Amino acid sequence: MADALKIGLAGLGTVGASLARILTTRANELAVTCGRAIEITAVTARDRTKDRGVDLSRVAWFDTAEEMAEKADIDVFVELMGGAEGSADRSVRAALGRGLHVVTANKALLARCGVELARIAEEKGVLLNFEAAVAGGIPVIKALRESLTGNSVSRVYGIMNGTCNYILTRMEKEGLSFEACLKEAQRLGYAEADPTFDIEGNDTAHKLAILTTLAFGTEIAADEIYLEGISNISIEDIHAAADLGYRIKLLGVAQRTESGIEQRVHPTMVPHDSVIAQVDGVTNAVAIESDILGELLMVGPGAGGNATASAVLGDIADIAKSQPGAQRVPVLGTPAARLEPYRKAQMQSHEGGYFIRLTVLDRAGVFASVATQMAQNGISLESIVQRANGGTPSDAKTIILVTHATMENSVRKAVDGIKAGNYLSGEPQVIRIERPKAL
Repeated sequence: MADALKIGLAGLGTVGASLARILTTRANELAVTCGRAIEITAVTARDRTKDRGVDLSRVAWFDTAEEMAEKADIDVFVELMGGAEGSADRSVRAALGRGLHVVTANKALLARCGVELARIAEEKGVLLNFEAAVAGGIPVIKALRESLTGNSVSRVYGIMNGTCNYILTRMEKEGLSFEACLKEAQRLGYAEADPTFDIEGNDTAHKLAILTTLAFGTEIAADEIYLEGISNISIEDIHAAADLGYRIKLLGVAQRTESGIEQRVHPTMVPHDSVIAQVDGVTNAVAIESDILGELLMVGPGAGGNATASAVLGDIADIAKSQPGAQRVPVLGTPAARLEPYRKAQMQSHEGGYFIRLTVLDRAGVFASVATQMAQNGISLESIVQRANGGTPSDAKTIILVTHATMENSVRKAVDGIKAGNYLSGEPQVIRIERPKAL
C-alpha cells in the first residue's frame, strides 16, 4: 500500500470537526477504498482546548493557517475557514505555491480569485478541489467538470441556498411572515445573526458564478450577476403564487444566449407540479440542461456539517486515488489559460413572463391606466386577477397581472409609469416566472 496521504486541516468549525471525526472513525474503510491511509497530521484553529468529539492530541498544531501551509509536513491543505480575503486567501496561495494539493469549501474565495488560483494549481501540477463550495453534498462540480465532458451546456439553474429555501417553505406551509420565518431560521442555526449574505442572494451569486465558469468555459464574473434577494417577498405573494399554480423559490440561473452569458439570482415562480418546486426546507437542487444528456436534476443536502464534510472527503479521496504525474483535470473544467473572457448577454425576452402585484387605490380610471401602461410598453397579459384586500387599506384593491414573454426593461418601464400615476398604495412587486422544460 502507498504511503499515507497527510492532511493539514485549517478550521475546526462545524464542517472541520465533522471531517476530522469521519477521517478518524472510518480510517480503515477509507484506506481500503482509496488504496492508502488518509491521516490528519496538522491542524490550526482558534481554540485548541475546545472539545470537538475527536482526539487531536497527537496532531501537530499551528498558530496560523499560513504557517501550516508553509511549514507543515503535509500533502493536502484543507481550507475550511471561509472568507474571500485574509488568512484563507494567503494560506491557499502559500499551499499551492509550495506544490501542495488544496481542498476548499470557500465559494467566496473562488468567486473572487478562482481563476488566478486555478492558474497557480495548474502551473504547479497539483489539484485544487472544491466540491463543497457549491450545493453542499450534491456532486455538481464533478458532474460539470468531469461527467458531462463532451456535452454542450445551455443552462444551469437551481436552489442553492438552504436558508432562503427554508424561509420560503415555512412561509407557504404555515402562513408565517418573512420576519417570523427568519427568526426561526436563526434560532435553528440555519441563518446567521446577520443573515444579509444569504437572504439578499450574495451566497447564491457566488455559487452561480462558479457554476457558470464550469458550464460555459468563461472567466468567473461574480460582479456581473443580476441580484435580488427574498426580503421583499410577502405572504400575499406566496398566496397569490399558490392561487396561480406556482411556488416561489430563490433561483440562481445561468444560460448561454447568442449575445453572451446571462447570470441572475432572484425570487422566481415555478409551476407547482414541477420537480424543482417540490424541493423544500434547507435542501438544495441544481439542474443542468445540455445537448447530449438532456436535463439532469440533482437534489440533496445543501449545508450542514456532515453534508459538507462528505463533499470535502470526496475531494480528498480523489487526491488519494490519483497517480503522481498523471494528467490532471483542469481546475475549472477548462484550463485557466484558455478560459474565454466573460461576455454579458444583451437584454432579451424572458420566455416565462412576469408576475406583477399592484395595490391600487379604488379610483375611477385606475384599471384603464394600468392597461395603458402595459400596452404602451408592448406587454401582452396572460391574466388579470383582482384579489381581496388582505390587510391593505379599505379603499385599496390588489391587482395581480401575469404577462406573456416580454422584456425586463419593458416591465420595469411599465411599472415606473404606473408608480408615476400616484394611485398605488405601497411598492409594486415584480417576480419572474420560470417554466422548466421537463423539471
